[in-house]
Amino acid sequence: MLRPATGAMPAEADYVLVNYIGYLAASGAVFDQGMRATFPVSGVIPGFSKGLQMVAKKGIARFCIPAAMGYGAQGTGPIPANSDLVFQVELIDFKSGAEVEAMQKSSAAEVGAPTEAAPPPK
Repeated sequence: MLRPATGAMPAEADYVLVNYIGYLAASGAVFDQGMRATFPVSGVIPGFSKGLQMVAKKGIARFCIPAAMGYGAQGTGPIPANSDLVFQVELIDFKSGAEVEAMQKSSAAEVGAPTEAAPPPK
């Protein structure tokens, strides 16, 4: 843990808001990074998902992910097959799936809410 934090940690069904950088363990080459990225904990590779669930809000951690918990023998994009990965992650915030759904509904209602029409001309 680079910056420990206390409190609740996200669960697999939650959505996270993070700053992160991902690089190849063998070469140190950066393959991805994001600022204020939002995604479901369950929507990433298994090693990243498990790591997120061990960080409390406002914490910063570094995850070393073996290839078997990453992309394995298939690789993807700039990540060669059988690559061990390292992610440095700052967990800014997280919300439950229900909270995210309620926020989306509220936002959609605001966008689609009818406005008061002007009275018809006389």
